[in-house]
Amino acid sequence: MKALWRWIVAAIVLLLGRGRRPPRVEHERLVPAGKPSPRAEFLVLGLFGATAACAIAFVVVYAIESIPHQTQFLGLSLGLAFAFLAAALILIAHRLVVTEELEEDYPVPAHPAEQEALMELVEESGGRMTRKRLLILGGGAAGAALGAALVTPALSLGPAFEIAPFFRTPWRRGVRLVDERGRPLHASDILEETFYTAYAEGADREDIGSPLVVVRLRAADLDLPAGREGWAPRGIVAYSKICTHAGCAVALYRKPTFPPVEPRPALVCPCHYSTFDPARGAKVLYGPAGRPLPQLPLLVGPGGELRAAGNFSGAVGPAWWGVRNRRPS
Repeated sequence: MKALWRWIVAAIVLLLGRGRRPPRVEHERLVPAGKPSPRAEFLVLGLFGATAACAIAFVVVYAIESIPHQTQFLGLSLGLAFAFLAAALILIAHRLVVTEELEEDYPVPAHPAEQEALMELVEESGGRMTRKRLLILGGGAAGAALGAALVTPALSLGPAFEIAPFFRTPWRRGVRLVDERGRPLHASDILEETFYTAYAEGADREDIGSPLVVVRLRAADLDLPAGREGWAPRGIVAYSKICTHAGCAVALYRKPTFPPVEPRPALVCPCHYSTFDPARGAKVLYGPAGRPLPQLPLLVGPGGELRAAGNFSGAVGPAWWGVRNRRPS
């Protein structure tokens, strides 16, 4: 019991002693003392707070895809964050740091006494600040928030943000295929040895999940993966137009002029020459693409128009690791 009591007394003495500073020896200042400026300190704290708020707003805007005019808000929030931070630093330099004019440069510190004098000079320059710890915390919060804002775009590669567009598509059962002018495509319009580009009716052309490549093959040449037997009515197949290598547009169709001696038909991305076999589920024949193009199941409507029979077989876009783990929505 006595030992416990001694520990309690020692802890109390230690806590009380931490708040006391050793007496400071008075000596002549190197820098003239400046008058405290509480108003400037509060203004600096406010600017640090505004910096942190704008940086956090950048992260929020980046993470929420439904915000309209997202690019403009991203630029505005990040620009204001840097502007508030610059204003805070300028105010500190002009109102909170004591300055003096010297006729000659400082000598190079070469002696412990000179180094001590230099440290004292730095400490005394901020002598008019009455809320040093609060200002340091405010600056640290602003710096941390701004750092998070700068790192946020890199998290899209993680993936953490901006990955929903890779899984969301406008295709549902019954959605019609239309051409560049918005006219429905009919099965009778699709000819062999011809390359067609189609879009989901009513969808944004810029939507990564909307564009398709459509070709017609002989039914005898089709060798689609298991479970896709009914995906190619009348030999017509449709695949995502977005290359699974780097997200470029598949824009070339290789058709053999002399079938006995030339390679089979293929879809080709002209950027890095990834080559896909449309007869076998867009299997990669050549190039850097890491997986086949996602296939869209088709059906022929009552009027002969081509319609989607469901969603893609896989996620649209470049083959970063996440597309292997989730299904398109």
